[in-house]
Amino acid sequence: MGLILWLIIGGLAGWIAGNIMRGGGFGILGNIGVGIVGAVLGGLVFRLLGIASYSIIGSLVTAIVGAVLLLWIVSMVRKP
Repeated sequence: MGLILWLIIGGLAGWIAGNIMRGGGFGILGNIGVGIVGAVLGGLVFRLLGIASYSIIGSLVTAIVGAVLLLWIVSMVRKP
């Protein structure tokens, strides 16, 4: 059950971050990938700030923040 929930949160976070940053999603696999990597990045950032989440909503918010941060970093790297 944990893996399925992780994939659902990752997909949802990736889709939301895609809509925030560029106005569209990345497809189901792209959304899941961006969301999972964003969740890891968001968890690291929140841990450095001393913020912890203990619920599904907190995990989703952490994943969204991390995914938006990830997409922002990628957009900065891609600029010529």
